[in-house]
Order: sequence, then structure tokens, then C-alpha cells
Amino acid sequence: MGCCKVKKKIILVFVISANLLFSCKQSGNYINNRGFTQGTIYSIKYESPKGTDYEEEIKQLLHDFSASLSTYLPTSLISRINQNDTTVVVDDYFRTVFNKAAEVNRASDGVFDITIAPIVNLWGFGFTGNVPDINPEKIDSLMQYVGMDKVRIAGDKVIKDLPGVMLDVNAIAKGYSADVVADFLKAKGCRNFSVEIGGEVVTQGVNANGHIWYVVIEKPMENTWLGESKQAIVRLNNRAMATSGNYRRFHEIDGKKYGHTFDTKTGYPAMHNLLSVTIVADDCITADAWATVCLASGLEKSIQILKLHPELDALLIYSDEKGSYQTYQTEGMGAIILK
Repeated sequence: MGCCKVKKKIILVFVISANLLFSCKQSGNYINNRGFTQGTIYSIKYESPKGTDYEEEIKQLLHDFSASLSTYLPTSLISRINQNDTTVVVDDYFRTVFNKAAEVNRASDGVFDITIAPIVNLWGFGFTGNVPDINPEKIDSLMQYVGMDKVRIAGDKVIKDLPGVMLDVNAIAKGYSADVVADFLKAKGCRNFSVEIGGEVVTQGVNANGHIWYVVIEKPMENTWLGESKQAIVRLNNRAMATSGNYRRFHEIDGKKYGHTFDTKTGYPAMHNLLSVTIVADDCITADAWATVCLASGLEKSIQILKLHPELDALLIYSDEKGSYQTYQTEGMGAIILK
């Protein structure tokens, strides 16, 4: 796979909306709520029809979301499922993520697989906080638990073929949480908004200056501060965007760097020259999942995948044989990147 990358959004995406980027309030009825969720920061800007600040409702929404899908909360639904608690009744959040993961798993020929959790934990990137202790025997012993054919939802319960099967949805959950907040704002009558959670973005309408929302994609460089170097600026019009990369989150073992995106067929980190993937789609859960698929697949396979999925726009950043940055972009992405 390459699918599961724990806390994968390490390429920061900035949403630009007026000159008051770091203020809490904007001009008119535009409001900016900022905070922390799922181990990352969020920034949610919206034009409230009556000037109502929905900060507390949004906080509660994100709290409930984490209570369902955060593997870092021992009492969450997914953690209890991983602990083989058979009394767990799944909620709509869990069901939606599971079904989408199964859909992308089938479409990607198993590259995206949320059952990779035991492998991710073994390599020290997961929710157990393990120190990497890698050998082929351990990897082989855990690979018996990897595969979405080993888990299913029956009624309101999760059925696992083996107790050792564990789930990690960090490669898709942040994107879905951005969709959840966006749907909440739509239900409140907000026509203009930008939702950014850990680098995953959903936009609709215009910003406080009356312009389409602009999003900055960071250049994948190890030794820079987040936001220090931009690769591109995207004009994101009523769509969603997710960016994935391995260049900041990795372990060095015996002098070799291993990223946190895994090959689900081998149990080892995916090794190739693709540094980051940005996907634009109609919703963020889709963009998030396919950004992971492409990052796991490498450059050439990603290009093939994108040709089969014209509904996705993409920017791929990779390193050539000389170590220089190069890019590949779909025609649709080229149309929304500022020249």
C-alpha cells in the first residue's frame, strides 16, 4: 500500500483570505475560528449570515468526530474496536470512513488499506508510540492481519476475522472532518467559507474581499519551517484539496530514511522519488484518500492512476536523478494554479 500514513499531512497548506490571516475576526460577518483537533491545527473562516459565531458548535463537532475515529483516544470507537470490544456500535462517522476506505481499497487494488495499523505501529509511526524494532520475521508475522477482506461492518457491529486486525484511519479522517465541518456550515446557511484542518481544505464561495479562495502548497523541503517556501498557489473554487508527503515525518534506521507511507503488500515503507502529492476533488475525504494512494504508488504509477480518474486534479512533486525538484500536474490542476 502506501496508504496508511499516520498523521500524514505534513505539507502545510495555507488558505489566504484577506490580510487578517491570524486574527480571530474578519471584516463584515466573516469569522475565523482556530484551534486544535486530531493532533493538528485548524482554521475555519466563514461568512455567517447573521454574524453568529459557531465556534463552540464546531469544537463540539470535532470533539465528537475524534470520539469516533481518533486512534489516539483510548475510549474512541475505533480504539475500542482495535481492543476487540464487541459491544461497540458504530456511528455514522465510522461507517462513512470505513465504507469510503473500502471503496478506495477496491479501486486502488489494495494500495489504500486501513488495516495496515499493526505494521504502522511496528515501525513507530502509529498510535502505540513504539520505538522501531524492525526485522523481517516481525513484519511477516503481522502481515497476516493486513487486508480489508479481514474486516467488515455487519449491522451496527464491526466483525474481524482475526483479533489481531487493527484499523488506522489517519490517512483519510482529517479530510473527512473538513467535509463534516463544511456540511455543518452549509446547514447553517453559510455560503462563503474555507475549512482547513491539518492541511486539508474545503472551500465554497468567496473570502472577505470577495475573491475566490487561494491556497498555498508548500515546497517539500526538510530543513525549512512550515510555510517558509511555497511551491504553488491554487485557486480553489468550491472544491476540496488534500496534500500528502513523507519528507518531514520519517525514521532513520542504519543510516537509511524510512517514511511513514507503507506498501500494503510488503509491510515496508514505500521507497521512491515522489515527495508530495496534492489532490483536488469534489470532497475532501476523496482527495485525502487518493493523495495517500498516489504517494504510496510512486510517480509513474500515480500518473497512470490519475489518467484513470479524470475527476481528480493533481500536482505531484518529485526528485529527479540529480536531486532537483520536478513537477507533474494534470490539465485540470494546471488550470487552477496561478501562473
